[in-house]
Amino acid sequence: MSTTAPDSHAKNNGGKHRWGMVIDLDRCTACGACAVACAQENNAPFGSPTDSPETRVIRWMEVLRAAQDGNHNATVRMIPMPCQHCEHPPCTKVCPVYATYRNPEGLVPQIYYRCIGCRYCVNACPYTCKYFNWTEPEWPETSVRGLNPDVSIRHKGVTEKCNFCMHRLQRAKDDAAAEGRAIQDGDYRTACQQACPAKAITFGNLDDPSTQVARAAESPRTTHLLEDLGTEPKVYYLREGA
Repeated sequence: MSTTAPDSHAKNNGGKHRWGMVIDLDRCTACGACAVACAQENNAPFGSPTDSPETRVIRWMEVLRAAQDGNHNATVRMIPMPCQHCEHPPCTKVCPVYATYRNPEGLVPQIYYRCIGCRYCVNACPYTCKYFNWTEPEWPETSVRGLNPDVSIRHKGVTEKCNFCMHRLQRAKDDAAAEGRAIQDGDYRTACQQACPAKAITFGNLDDPSTQVARAAESPRTTHLLEDLGTEPKVYYLREGA
């Protein structure tokens, strides 16, 4: 059970925003819509059959299997796994060129043109949520026109990861500024959240107690993955059947 209150880091970013996600495992049907939406939104290449056995297929959002109980009554639970956008991300501490960092709003972006491909961050991430681009990305000719112009194409030799659809945040800020107002709950939504048919994913500002995500993060069912490591992920999971 997490002991970190949703507003415990409010002073770290000037009391503005601290973006986070809550995934309700009781609602998740493991349909994979989140993974498909993430790949389409962020121009992730399809990969090939030869990449799969070597675990070189790039998926910023994966639906992982977690087996419980090793006897004949074993059950398998499915866990959507994006980058955890930790408050204390191990990956940022080992990057020699500052290609990944924690920004004032709690996001952990990746600067692709600065990355030198040393893969220190890949090894440091305890959640295995970072991917090295071993080959130049390729898409079928019929799919090229479907690439998202708001997201850069990552070339061979860099590390990439989920950025919580950060380009959508900039769009939401621009729209709010044009209307002369502050950004509101629901203006900034991730692709995986938008695509989930079961509404299992909630996203927003954890430092605003009025937001849906802040209220969900206070649920007694809330837990973190590998929370004993002290990374303080901003992806909360609501346990099943609790």
